[in-house]
Amino acid sequence: MISNSDERLITKPKSPQPKKIKLRNPSLSRYMIIGVITFLVLTTAYTLTHLDSANVKIGSAFRGLMMTLNQMFLQPSAGTDGIVMLLQALGISLLLAIMTTIIGAVVGFFLAVMASKNLTNAWLSSSIRVFMAVVRAIPTIIWVLIFSIVCGLGTNAAILGLSFHSVAYLTKAYSESIEEIDQSTIEALKVTGSKFWVIVFQAIWPTIIASLVSWTFIRLEINFANAVAVGAAAGAGGIGYQLFVASGMSFDFHEVGMIVYLIIAVAILLEFIAVKLRKTYIAK
Repeated sequence: MISNSDERLITKPKSPQPKKIKLRNPSLSRYMIIGVITFLVLTTAYTLTHLDSANVKIGSAFRGLMMTLNQMFLQPSAGTDGIVMLLQALGISLLLAIMTTIIGAVVGFFLAVMASKNLTNAWLSSSIRVFMAVVRAIPTIIWVLIFSIVCGLGTNAAILGLSFHSVAYLTKAYSESIEEIDQSTIEALKVTGSKFWVIVFQAIWPTIIASLVSWTFIRLEINFANAVAVGAAAGAGGIGYQLFVASGMSFDFHEVGMIVYLIIAVAILLEFIAVKLRKTYIAK
């Protein structure tokens, strides 16, 4: 039995007190963000309420859209071109993407080595980074059109434009991967008298190979999408040109659907290969 005096000695555990939430003090940046969001919401609302419908009947337009989507995705066919021609055009776009990615990967790796702050001096690294940033700031299709002035519209301009932008993209990606390497490892190899390129290919390359594969396949997917786009815009041919003809000239939406499915299939295949390769190199 517990006496009354013993009961007084037993203290009940205190329930945890909820932590007080500290509200941020009002600041100019918060007011600016709120003001910008409010302005965008009001602008959007005003635009939607003052759109000129041009006597378009929403119901009829929606039914036409659903009919077109039905023809594209539920009734796809090779159309007048035939499946063989579409596969050949798809192969051209895929080869264009692979070629430009290989060029970008090879040139980009050597430039990335020169642009890495832990391998070269600050002046050379900064110069390469600034130039590559300017190249990346201009969209790929613009570079293709710029090179088309010299080479004319066609495959040559597409290869140069896609390769140029791929080099800039992969230089940045590869250099960041190189800079993540422990500096002590590089310094230890320098102390032993190892030459610059020996350090690159014997220490840096094996360390970042998984990252290089990942970035390269990401760029391959981007280049494939760009190859489809420049096929019509720059006259480079391939599946992009077939898509342009089927959708904008012959209005064969059945063939458009087939082309879209082929493009999706290639994108899924590239992603599958990339995942397998990444797992292989990570396992090693």
